[in-house]
Amino acid sequence: MKSRAVALYPELERYISVVVSEIDRIPAGRQEELDRLAGFVAGQAAAGQPSRLTFICTHNSRRSQLAQVWAKTAAEYFGVPAVETYSGGIEATAFDARAAAALARSGFRVEVRSEGENPVYVVRYAAHTPPVECFSKVYGQPPNPVRGFCAVMTCSSADEACPIVAGAAARISLPYQDPKDFDGTDQEGAAYEDRCRQIAREMLAAFSRVHV
Repeated sequence: MKSRAVALYPELERYISVVVSEIDRIPAGRQEELDRLAGFVAGQAAAGQPSRLTFICTHNSRRSQLAQVWAKTAAEYFGVPAVETYSGGIEATAFDARAAAALARSGFRVEVRSEGENPVYVVRYAAHTPPVECFSKVYGQPPNPVRGFCAVMTCSSADEACPIVAGAAARISLPYQDPKDFDGTDQEGAAYEDRCRQIAREMLAAFSRVHV
């Protein structure tokens, strides 16, 4: 593992150390897509360019937000420089509080910066570093990049609805089951925990393979 410029929160470090040991559970087909993601990041680094990754799902409320946070954290954990992560949807709704709570239980420091129908959350993985800002937006809306980015499709409906993502230099399909399917059931908490952990596992797997 490369040296890191920042020290992650201890509770987050502990969570990651367990999740990293689960990387071999990832199915082969998904491993191939994660290799493509690692290849994009390595290629950008070789060209002296930042890696801009935009995670896209239908409503930008759960899976894409989790992936944005975990991809940035994985890059920091493995010392991969110049990685910028974003998320967006086909339409804007709101970052779901249950997904934010799952991140907090993983060891992130999560706070609401502004409230309303589409609240803005800040998610911190380390002290004295800029947080990841999370709010729902359409994938082409600022602050997201409009060209040269890698579009990572985190839900099958968005993948099907956007056969072409305008401005994307690369496109990767990594659909996840929506934890929303379990909202209001006795499986709700476990569903959000499982999805957060799966996304963490796969982002950590991808960045563990980036050699720059």
